[in-house]
Formats: sequence, C-alpha cells, structure tokens
Amino acid sequence: MTAPETRLRDAIASGRTALGIELGSTRIKACLVDADDPSVVLAVGTHEWENEYVDRRWTYSLDAVWTGLQEAYAGLIADAEARHGVAPTSFGAIGVSAMMHGYLPFDADGELLVPFRTWRNTSTGPAAAELTAAFGVNIPLRWSIAHLHQAVIDAEPHIPDLAFFTTLAGYVHWKLTGRTVLGVGDASGMFPIDPATRTYDAELLRRYAGLDSAHGIDLPSLLPEVLVAGDDAGALTADGAALLDPTGRLQPGVPFCPPEGDAGTGMVATSSVAPRTGNVSAGTSIFAMVVLERPLSAVHHELDLVTTPAGDLVAMVHCNNGASELAAWAGMFGRFAEAAGTPLSTDAVYETLFREALSGAPDAGGLVAYNHLAGEPIADLPEGRPLVVRTPDSRLTLANFVRAQLYSVFGTLALGMRVLSDEGVTLDRMYAHGGMFRTAGVAQRFLAGAIDAPVSVAETASEGGAWGIAVLAAYRAAAGTANRAADDAAPADLDTYLRTKVFGGSVAETTTPHPDDVAGFARFLERYQTGLAVERAAVDALPVEGATA
Repeated sequence: MTAPETRLRDAIASGRTALGIELGSTRIKACLVDADDPSVVLAVGTHEWENEYVDRRWTYSLDAVWTGLQEAYAGLIADAEARHGVAPTSFGAIGVSAMMHGYLPFDADGELLVPFRTWRNTSTGPAAAELTAAFGVNIPLRWSIAHLHQAVIDAEPHIPDLAFFTTLAGYVHWKLTGRTVLGVGDASGMFPIDPATRTYDAELLRRYAGLDSAHGIDLPSLLPEVLVAGDDAGALTADGAALLDPTGRLQPGVPFCPPEGDAGTGMVATSSVAPRTGNVSAGTSIFAMVVLERPLSAVHHELDLVTTPAGDLVAMVHCNNGASELAAWAGMFGRFAEAAGTPLSTDAVYETLFREALSGAPDAGGLVAYNHLAGEPIADLPEGRPLVVRTPDSRLTLANFVRAQLYSVFGTLALGMRVLSDEGVTLDRMYAHGGMFRTAGVAQRFLAGAIDAPVSVAETASEGGAWGIAVLAAYRAAAGTANRAADDAAPADLDTYLRTKVFGGSVAETTTPHPDDVAGFARFLERYQTGLAVERAAVDALPVEGATA
C-alpha cells in the first residue's frame, strides 16, 4: 500500500472525513470526502427513488426517505471497505442536503400532519399572489411559506395542530440531531431572508402577521432557526445513528453542518458563491443561480431571491421541469437497442444520442419539444404535458429530434435568464453540473448557446450536490477544529475556502457560445414561446387520469 493510500485509509479509520448526503428528486446519494482535502472523494453510495402523484399532489413517503437513506449509507460503507479496506464508524462532520422548498408540517409530538408536499406542486397560486403583493418580493408557488399560507387560506384541518414546518433537508437533520434548524440557503426557500442579518426578514414577518388571512398564525415560532455555513448545527444522536445505520456500527456524537438545499450545494459544488458567479444545476428540475452584486430593481415572477450558504443574495431561475423527459426518451431508445439485439448501457445510450444531436440543425430543424411533466410557473402552465410539435416543413431526423429535446431542457430557463440580462446582471463565470453534462461538450455547448455566455464544467460536476454538502461538512469540521485549538485560526470565508482548499488544483472545461448555436437557439425559443399555447391547450384537453410518476 502506497503512502497516499495509507493516509486515506487512516483518515477513514480515525474519522478525519466528512460525509455528505443529498436527497435529490430521483436519487439519494451519500458521498465521503477527506476532511483535510475535500476534493478527494473516498466513497459513494446511492439509492434510486421516484416521487408519487397522490390525490393530485407530488409527494414522497417518509418510509421511502429512510429506506433510501439507509441503502445509500450502506452502499457508501461497502464502497469504502472495497476501495480502502476499512469501514468507517465515525466522521469528522456530516451534512444533509435535499431538494428545496415544499412543505413538511408537524405537530407538537413530531407527527407529520399531511403528506410531504414537494416543490413540484403548483396548487398555491392564491397564496403566492397575496404574499407577493404584500411583501413586494416574488414568492414562488413552491416556497414553503406559499404552501403554509395556502393551507391557512383553505382552512385545512391540520393548521390548528401545527407546531413547526420545515423542508426535507430540515426534516432529516432534525431526526438525526434533534435540532430544528436550516442553513440560510435552504431557509431562503421557506421565507425571504434579509441579507444584512442573514435570517428571516423581520419587516416581512411583521407584514405577514398583519394579514387578515393570517390571523392567529405565529409564524416566527413555526419556522426553523437559521444558520450559516460553518455554524454548529448539532450532533448525531444515538437515535439518529440507529436511523441512518441500523447495523449499530455508526457512533453518535458526530458534529453536523447546517442542512442545505440542493441549490446551495450546487453553488458549493461549482465554487459559485461569490458575486458575479453563477451555476446551472440540471436534474429532474433545472435552475440557475446567480450571485448578485446589488438588489434587483423590480419584482419579477421569473426570478426568486434566495441566498448562498453564507447568506449572500442570489437570483434564482427555477424551472420545475429538467431532464426527466429527456431520460424517458433515452430509456425508450435504450429499449429499442435491446430489442434489436444490440443492448447498450445507459451511459452509452446517452453518449450516442448526444453525439448525434451535434449534427442536427442549429434550430433543431423546426422541431419544438416541451419537457413539462409538471406545472411550470415561468411558462404560466398549471400542469405539464410533454409534447413534440412540428410543422409539415420541419425536418424530422434523429439529430434534430435529440437536439430539440436537449434544447427543451434549457427552454424555460432561457426565458428567466433573459430577464436577468435585462436587469443588467453580468457574470464572470457560469458553471454547470448534473448528470447530463457527463457527455463532454454537448449539453454544455447547447447551454452556452441558450444563455449566450461561456459555460464551464469542472471535473467534480458529475458528483453533484452530495459532494457539495460533503464539502460544507468539511468546512464545519475545519471550524470545529479551530474552535477547539486556541492556536488555530478559524477557516477562511466560504468563497476563499472553496477557491484555495477545494478547487485550487481543479480543472474545468469552458465552452464559449458558438454564433450558430446562439442564433439557432433563439429561433427555437421563439417557436417555443409561441407554441406554449399548444401546451396550454393540451393541459385543458388531456386531463391526468390516475397516478403518474
């Protein structure tokens, strides 16, 4: 065993590591990194899961949460043992991240009052409109406060029993540590944050209390405590250790970093937490995060104001629909290959299709695709109906078809990014991460054309948010070490820590927008916007029958 291998083995055995766990829309992933060098991934574990459409609401069961977490954690332990010959029983710090927003309400006994309402639900229109008007700040349909206020307006029976509500990351963190806290980035998807205080906006809390429709709701008592990156967010309890690792080998007492949302971990995973930086995260949903130098001049329904894990103001373009429809088509083509007697791996299917898209026409040959499985507020769609639409003079080829599907992933995002451009927001760099960027030079190139800006993809892009929350856990471990040792300086601010400690030796591939792609995507987007009338008609004409995934 070489010296570096021995060092990593010793780090795992002694707990000089950081564990990050992220509950994404389709996958729960655990990622273990070296606490001294968080760029080094030591082990991973995953679990695939799917949301359910129950009683016209998108949800996940809490049983599925814990089954998935335990499987991902067990997979990570097995991977560590296979790679390094040692199974960890403790860590330097742990972090939990999950898809943002949504609504998990609990009573005083800690019982869930209604099934988890995810970010994907768009039934909160009246509440979001009332709060946006009252606050002078855009309150998106998926925000936790919109879900709560809609339940208040509708006088849902569970409201009198409500003791607190939180996000998915906040729920898991609470069960593992006993503390009802949130990282400021995730908290900014519950209720607006004041960047000066890095906690809930006190003036807007007062305005909420003054609403006739909110009479009797003591909102501050219902919200989780807000923490920033590096803060002490509690420690793993004995009950929490048994929940995560039913084998009993995981030891309690491990410190936790503040739980964060997937938007915040995406910023960390791309070192995009400083002003004039941004990132695009593509998965089941797709969103862009741009760290602002100054507040926006007006309220825009296409833009949310959230924060980095350190509390700095961010403009977020969030689209409910990302790469799920693309994945469905890839699955169909994969099945075709198998039926034809030439089975391909999932990665090979994507590679083949993406490479074919490069030979398509810059405007996708006149084809228009819509990836809307769920409602899309930016496009004013209450529900989704995936479509492929073309005129008789369009050119239906495989290359154009796949290019249209890839363009559709970025379509709604581009509408929001144009609003940011009109606000005069500029970027020094835009990073992208998510599985669709694993095929080098394709999705990255088309995104650059869609936003007309250079796009970089780092080596860590495919590790995604689980690695991002592991880095935040390492940052917490560094802060804890400094606090215990008087002669140790506290770790640098988050941006400096990322640039020097994590990304100092990383390599990123940057693609500048090609003029043909920019012009071609602009023509596609014009048809895309005009054709939204077809999508709305499909919503009216084709009701959803039964449950879908």
